[in-house]
Amino acid sequence: MLAGDLAQSFATVTPDSDALAAVRAMASARQPGLIVCDADGRPYTVLPGSQVLRFLMPDYLQDNPTLARALDEGASDELCRQLENVTVRDLLPHPRELDELPVVDRDATALEVAAVMARMHTPVVAVVDGEGPAGRVVGAITASRLLDHLLAPRAPR
Repeated sequence: MLAGDLAQSFATVTPDSDALAAVRAMASARQPGLIVCDADGRPYTVLPGSQVLRFLMPDYLQDNPTLARALDEGASDELCRQLENVTVRDLLPHPRELDELPVVDRDATALEVAAVMARMHTPVVAVVDGEGPAGRVVGAITASRLLDHLLAPRAPR
């Protein structure tokens, strides 16, 4: 099966999109990340949900997660308020690596998609119509969608 057949509709955002609205949309759609596109609809990067959590969590909690046990639910509300008045660009890791994006052409095979996900440690790959990052995003393939396809029972040959 080709990437274009596996791709599902996937909302995209721009670096200048409101971070809180983008993360809320990602969470409500139960997506593992966000596809960030430039103004022309070309892929810019993929922002995984784990990077959003890294933005929210203070270093001392990342270094010692057991300290988070002492915090109440009010603390989580306070942490999430950090998403107010910031853009998606503020959530992106620094420095952002520009040389490689988790993008495949719609004619890529399922195993090509798997190889990109594995090499780049990403839970979502953008599918474009056209050659590489210059193409327009037509959808995305999540790791769960890909694994569902790869693990599906097949008729014996």
